[in-house]
Amino acid sequence: MSVRFGVLGPLLVLDGATEVTPGPAKHRALLVALLMNAGRTVTHDRLVAAVWGAEPPASAEAVLRVYVSALRKIVEGIRTVPGGYLLAVDPDEVDAHRFERLVAQARRARDAGRARAAAEMLGQALGLWRGRALDGIDGELRRAHAVPLEELRLAALEERVALDLELGRGAEVIGELRALVSAYPLRERAWAQLMLALIQAGRRSEALAAYEEARGTLVAELGLEPGPELREAHERALAEESPRRVPNETPPDIADFTGRQAALGWIRAALPAPDAAPVHLVLYGPAGAGKSALAIHAARGLDLPDGRLHASLRDRTPGAVLEDLLRSLGCPDGAVPASLDERVRLYRSLVADRRVLVVLDDATSEAQVRPLLPTGAGSLTLVTSRSPLFGLEAARAYPLDVLEAEETVAMLARIVGAGRVAAEPGQALRIVRLCGALPLALRIAGSRLARRRGWTLEHLADRLGDERSRLDELSAGDLAVRSSLALGYRALSGDERLLLRRLGALSSPDFAPWIAAALVGPEGGRIMESLAEAGLLQERGLDRYGWHDLTRLYAAERLAEEEGPAAAVLAGAAGEILDRARRARELMLPAEPGSGLTLSHTVERDLATARLAESARWLAAERSFMVATVADLHRARLDEAAWRLAFYLTPLFELGAYHDDWRTTAALGLDAARRAGHRHGEALLLRSLADLHRAEGRLEEAAEALRAALPLTEQGEVARTTFRLGLVYRAQDRLPDAERCFTECLAAFGADPRGAADPRRVDLRGADPRRADLRAADLKGADLRGADPRGAADALRALGELRGDGELSRRALELYRQLGDPRGEAATLLDLAALSLAGRRTKEARQLAERAAGLSRRLGDVLPAAAAALLLAQVARAEGRPEAARTAAGEALAAFESHGDRRGRARAMLAIAAASLDLDEIDGAIDAVAGTMGEFDALGDRRGLAEAQELAREARRRRGLR
Repeated sequence: MSVRFGVLGPLLVLDGATEVTPGPAKHRALLVALLMNAGRTVTHDRLVAAVWGAEPPASAEAVLRVYVSALRKIVEGIRTVPGGYLLAVDPDEVDAHRFERLVAQARRARDAGRARAAAEMLGQALGLWRGRALDGIDGELRRAHAVPLEELRLAALEERVALDLELGRGAEVIGELRALVSAYPLRERAWAQLMLALIQAGRRSEALAAYEEARGTLVAELGLEPGPELREAHERALAEESPRRVPNETPPDIADFTGRQAALGWIRAALPAPDAAPVHLVLYGPAGAGKSALAIHAARGLDLPDGRLHASLRDRTPGAVLEDLLRSLGCPDGAVPASLDERVRLYRSLVADRRVLVVLDDATSEAQVRPLLPTGAGSLTLVTSRSPLFGLEAARAYPLDVLEAEETVAMLARIVGAGRVAAEPGQALRIVRLCGALPLALRIAGSRLARRRGWTLEHLADRLGDERSRLDELSAGDLAVRSSLALGYRALSGDERLLLRRLGALSSPDFAPWIAAALVGPEGGRIMESLAEAGLLQERGLDRYGWHDLTRLYAAERLAEEEGPAAAVLAGAAGEILDRARRARELMLPAEPGSGLTLSHTVERDLATARLAESARWLAAERSFMVATVADLHRARLDEAAWRLAFYLTPLFELGAYHDDWRTTAALGLDAARRAGHRHGEALLLRSLADLHRAEGRLEEAAEALRAALPLTEQGEVARTTFRLGLVYRAQDRLPDAERCFTECLAAFGADPRGAADPRRVDLRGADPRRADLRAADLKGADLRGADPRGAADALRALGELRGDGELSRRALELYRQLGDPRGEAATLLDLAALSLAGRRTKEARQLAERAAGLSRRLGDVLPAAAAALLLAQVARAEGRPEAARTAAGEALAAFESHGDRRGRARAMLAIAAASLDLDEIDGAIDAVAGTMGEFDALGDRRGLAEAQELAREARRRRGLR
């Protein structure tokens, strides 16, 4: 996002939503001089004069360079050019230049007869002003720039008012004109315009009084009688020349209205031509989204010649609303018909030849709205509702959600003051987050701060931080989030209320229809759709719904008051949640003991791959829901369900490198298992944490977790825990210890090459793999059809990779294929590719790596595919194709960075550095390798660190030879 500058008021530098302080007075003067000449060279002499005036110090040019250097730290684009400096920014990023451009465009539009467009552009231009031009800047700069800008501002204001009067908007500009003549009592044109506005509003006597006041001021101050323009306005008032009066019921605009430019543009674009069919627009969204404020703001900016009508619907009948509308259109009280049909006919007759704007606020149904739609050509209806009212014929609907981040901060600043927000920007964002960016909630929070000048933003944020009292805090006067939500809740059917409040047991921001069925029965999905139509839920993609955080808190309140603790609801849904998570895990880990999904070699591999990919996609879609549910179950002390769900989710987190979610759920699951006294669950969650520590390079912590798990582990899982300990030793370069673990596990998994006892009776818990006296037996003839063929495949693969033994890896590959495990197959293909590359068989290595990459892509496994791309980069380098190597490594780097994989990122950067060196781009190679050494060191990756150091030495050596 570009930096924007403001000089139409105090000097302002905005980087996004953040206000940047330009520094002391002379720095500000220097910046203003550059801004007023944006994109043009400003000579040293002119800058010195701008900063110091007519008597600069002898050291002015030297000090000027210091000031420029200081400004460059906060403002980009200051360039040194012959004879001076230039600020390379788009002039439109400076409000003064944008103001002048808009005024010029408006004048061209006016001259072309486009009065409405001209008035709108002038309004936009004048809206850029925040106070006096160059406020706080003195001397030559102010004389040269501020005075002309102020004069242009007054001229633009008078021109815009003239256009408003031409368009019949006199009643709307009276207050603005009174302020103008008060500030500039000698401007005759402003007095004349005030008189014409009063005449248009039917206030002839006030117009005559204004003339007398203007004449008295001119005579007293200047000794002059009024000029022609003011005398003409006086004559018009005397003749009582005023146009026909029309209803104008639009409520006052909200002073702190912010953003919504897309929605406003949509409304303006829909305004029909005078002879076109009427247009009906529906603004729909959740309670508190600012629908009414947007409709009013939009209505104030639309000009329809025959009036503006406004009605608040809520639970009112169409007949009652029509009675008010008919009176607004001039129907005497005694002439309003009694029946609804007669009122509809009379209403349509009265608006048939009028071009009107009708705002129907807070509609509940199509039937409520239909009788109120105007029929006159060129008319426009704005309807606000929590429902899209899709059954309303010929209507267009626009969904209104919460505000964008920048808009929310700007709105808060308008309510409480920019200074207070700028002083605590982090707390402002925290308030926005706690209010869920909901306009109503933000307006309430802001009004509380505005009334309590002694409160800091942090104080209010702390009060809002307590979920139990947040809805109580979001109440100010007659504004309250809870009462707004209650209106929608009371309008629901019994089934809809039941589902909404039971959803309040969940803290997840979104969910799928299947959870609704688990909460209320088979009709849950249909009821969830109804809640979305009512605006209390929002569609978040295909078959997925979300809700506002404040709606969630209200639903939780209703659940507690109407049904009791959330634990009972969670307990009822836990079985379905666990069953779905378990089945997805089983598909991700085919052939895992107990899954019942071991596939024979006759199963179609493509079918198996598709099932695994689908499982991964489902879990990825449900990830945020499942993570939140682990916390919900833990909070409700449903410990068995909490630890099991945390365990089931581990493969998803590992495959997608979702380390934060992994850490959170594993910690909660471990605590739940311990709280429940479930030793096996504790062991499984310790193992999960160990896998996380290993993935993050915290190898000693991983080893400690595994050693703590071994005494707790059930007999069938001991070998799996020992196998993971071997992986940790492998990462620590403790290769003999790792080999002993893998060999011992292979025997326990049912592939003992030495004819050991029944592997199901092998107990590894008493053995310390670091002291085991095992020979590196020949495994090539072992029978792998044992108790755990997947475990045997994993151990074979680990041993093959450790020893660099392609035969063992190929046996692992064969076993993975028999099991229907394409993920294991892809990983082993990559191991074999690495062995082929080490043996300089580059063609074979490329073919194997491409097969691994293709499998991973079909599974949707981003990180394994990135690992394959990284190996392909190494192959390309070995083949003498450094550009291809750098491209492949760049693809891998993007994937690793997007998933936060630090080790993968460091490896990819190392490959890029090596390719750059091959291309003789020495500096690029040094830059690329420099950042990897610290990362490898932090990860405890000694091999990676050694490779990086060697590459850095070679790069420096080559640079020295140049």
